[in-house]
Order: sequence, then structure tokens, then C-alpha cells
Amino acid sequence: MNTAGRGMLSAFVSLVPLLVLLSCGYDQQRYGLLIKGGKLLDGTGNPWYYADVAVTGDRIVAVGDLDENRAQRVVDATGLYVAPGFIDVHTHAGGRLATAELSHAQPLLAQGTTTALLNPDGGGPTDLAQQKADLLEHGLGINVGLLVSHGSVRREVLGMADRAPTSDELERMKDLARTGMEEGAFGLSSGLYYAPGSYANTEEVIELAKVVAEYGGVYTSHIRDEADYNIGVVAAVEELIRIAREGRLRGVVTHIKALGPRVWGYSQTLVQRIEQARTEGVEVFADQYPYTASGTSIGGALIPRWAQVGGRDSLLHRIDTPSERARLRADILENLDRRGGAATLQFRYHEADTTIEGRTLQAVADERGMEPADLAIELTKAGGAGLVSFNMTDADVETLMRQRWTMTSSDGGLVPMGRGIPHPRYYGTFPRKIRRYVIEKGVLDLPSAVRSMTTLPATVFRLTDRGVVRPGAVADLVVFDLEQLTDKATYDDPHHLCEGMVYVLVNGELAIDGEEFTGAMVGRVLAQRG
Repeated sequence: MNTAGRGMLSAFVSLVPLLVLLSCGYDQQRYGLLIKGGKLLDGTGNPWYYADVAVTGDRIVAVGDLDENRAQRVVDATGLYVAPGFIDVHTHAGGRLATAELSHAQPLLAQGTTTALLNPDGGGPTDLAQQKADLLEHGLGINVGLLVSHGSVRREVLGMADRAPTSDELERMKDLARTGMEEGAFGLSSGLYYAPGSYANTEEVIELAKVVAEYGGVYTSHIRDEADYNIGVVAAVEELIRIAREGRLRGVVTHIKALGPRVWGYSQTLVQRIEQARTEGVEVFADQYPYTASGTSIGGALIPRWAQVGGRDSLLHRIDTPSERARLRADILENLDRRGGAATLQFRYHEADTTIEGRTLQAVADERGMEPADLAIELTKAGGAGLVSFNMTDADVETLMRQRWTMTSSDGGLVPMGRGIPHPRYYGTFPRKIRRYVIEKGVLDLPSAVRSMTTLPATVFRLTDRGVVRPGAVADLVVFDLEQLTDKATYDDPHHLCEGMVYVLVNGELAIDGEEFTGAMVGRVLAQRG
């Protein structure tokens, strides 16, 4: 055979695999799982449409009118909705997800959550490599992403000192942030309302934000004030906007709210400030939970930050010093007023005295013949207590929820079933938003609500192959019965799983199959790709 003939033969041989593929046709491929006949909400905000979704391995491989004979298994989704798995951009579940008892994440799966961002509010470990190892030790029921925690970084370098860092200390903080980002963190979280984050000035946070921006990260913050504790909620939002602008990264006002009677109605002003920033080219977003009560601690709600300087031993010394205790008590009275009074604060947990759980600070104080401020001080000495704080209005919640830049988040966590009286958002956030604010109140339509839980957070946090139903995307999916979808958790009786999630897939594996947990532990620790 001459040279030309050998070349033609070689070319033909190289085409054989392609010709075989074409003769079979891409549409002839076998599917591992086919979700058939559902109403597809693809996550973009488009109205639902009928489409089948085929999954092979951990990926969506086809969307459309698909042949069920090509599937190893067919899930009949007739009358059900199909959507991307929900992404919770703010949860405190990290510690419990790293335990054998709760790594399954069933209370989150029952809400449709398939991915969660951990280490919010500036809290969490600084060693993200170790945190990843801890999370994977027992397997994971859902996917997680990690954030660098400003408060923890500051505490490691400065302890509980109320001062600016030296240049050397700031470099150490930046190095910790850089290390976290190189471990795959999705951004920086801060809790400028809490100690020690509250001791940081804006310039300090900007310097860390610039480091995070080098890796394409986001900045999310429990802003310095959600009421009128210090600079006021409007100025606190403006501070976040400044950090996002000068740090050159995306900024998120996390669990956005107008907290307490003194600032009710401020939601319109917050919207205006954020819209103006966006007009100026600053990427600003928010996330929000669908409740009118927040969750915090006695320390967070009532104890002023000056009293927390130096840590717990210093706080206890101030309590035992008459002049300092008098000053502390006066500030607690002021904080009770801005929260709406002691009757608005319900105990979530108390390690030493579980009898107060589920009751208000006012009720327990009356029973014990004490003033609420004095009881708050005594409980602080005994180790503190968690609180549910009834401090928002539906009008403000709804105004902020309607914004196209508002994501859904839980600000919840995980607790052993039956322990304490946690905020119901631990169990009910995502179905509650759909049930109460879509179906019952019509604040949003269903496609917009699902978008706030899927493509919007995926866009903000650069989860490029999640949060949407399309070929090639990771098969994190939910299939739910809209008529049955509901949260069962209440403020008085929170330990109830949501109902209505019929199927939930995590990385292509069924975690809920016919409303039953499968025990699949296929979640991953995701990494920022930069």
C-alpha cells in the first residue's frame, strides 16, 4: 500500500469510534435514573414546563421528552414538581455535620437542602483542612462549602482585644485568610455585630476582603448593626457596600432584617441603599430566612460588647464589680427595650436548667421574683442561654423577600431530635417560604422562590455546575408534592421534619426515595474554583 493509501486507512480508523457513536446516536444512551412527567422548575425563574430529567452517575445527561425504556429506573413524577436541590447559603450546621449522630443531615434533606455554606457570621475554625477532614470522617448526607471566618481569624491573632491590629498582626490575619482560600473556601464571613468581630474597624475587613477577592471569593456579613445598637442598620449596610466596593468582591448582607420596633419600616431604605450601590456597579446581594423571629444568645442580644472585651473571665469580673454591674444592667435594660421587651425573648436552650427552655425571659423572671435584667445577668454567669427573639414585622420581611437579589437561607443548624427548643428554621426554612409566602400570601411566585434557593445562590457563590437543571449539571435535585409541602416545626414544638419532599438526589444518588431516607452518604466538601 502506498503512502497515500496508508494515510486514508489511518484516517478511516480514527473515525471509527465517532461513526459507531453516530450510528448509535447520543439519544440512544442508557440512563441510570429517569424522572418522568414532572413539572420542571429549572431554577432560572422561568415558569414550570413539562420535561423529563435523565441522570447518569452524578450528572444530568438529558432534559426533554425522553424514552423511559432507556432508563434503568424510572421515577414517576406525574403531578409533582422537579427543581434543583436547594442551596442554604447560611447555616451553623458545621459542627454537628462532623458528628456520627447528625452527619446524615436528614432535617436538612427533608427541606430539600442539598448544599450548604458553613462558617457564617465570622465563626468557625481557622484550619479549614482539618474541618474538611472532620466533615468527611463519618460521611456527609449533603454537600458543603466552607468560608473563612473573620472573627475566628481575629481571635487567633488578637484574642478578645478591642484594638486595631499592628501591621504584623494584620499580615498574619491576611495569611490565615489566604490559606483558607487556598484550601478552597468560597469567601470571607464576618460577624461585625458580635465580639470579637465588633472590635474590628472597616479598614481591617477591607484588607482581608482584598485577599479573598484574589481568589474570586465573596464577602458575607452579619452586619455591624441590624437595629440601633451602635451605628444603626442603614449605616451598617452602607459599611458592607463600602467593603464590597473597596475590596472589589461580591458582598452579601446575610439574614437581612430590620430588628426591633425602633427600626421597623426601614426595609424600604435598605432596599434603596442596595439598589443604588448596584446602580453604581457594586455587586451587593442579601440572604434571608422566612420568619419574623431571629435566633441568638443572651450574650448576642443583651450583653454589650464593652463587657465582653478580654473574654469570659473579664466579663465575670465586671459582673462581680458593683460599678461595672450597674453599668451593665443599664445597658441590658436598653437592649431589652430595643428588642421589644423581655416577653419577646424565648429560651431555646440552657445547659444547666432545661426547665426554662421554651419559656420567655419575662415569664421565668416573674416566676422567680426577679427583674428580667437581673435574671439575664445570672444566666450569663451560669454559662448563658440561647434565645428566639420575636423582633420583626411581616411587612419588612416581605419587602426584603421580594427583591431579586435576595437569596434564601436558614441561619439554622442541626440539633439532636428532641434536644432543647431550637428556632423552627432548623427544620422548616425552605418549605415554609414556599408554603407561607408563595401559596398562602402570594408574596412571590413559585419560580421566583425556587430561583432564590437555587440559581441565585449558585451564581453568587460561583457554584457553576449546581443550582440549575440542564445537561451537564450535577444531579442535585428535588421532586416535591406542592400540595403536601409544608413545615411542621413551630416555635413551641420545633422538632418535626418537613413533609412533601418525595425524592431528593445528592450528586446523582437518591437520599430520599418515595419520602423515605435511604441513608446515602454521598455529600462532598466543595471547593472554590476561583
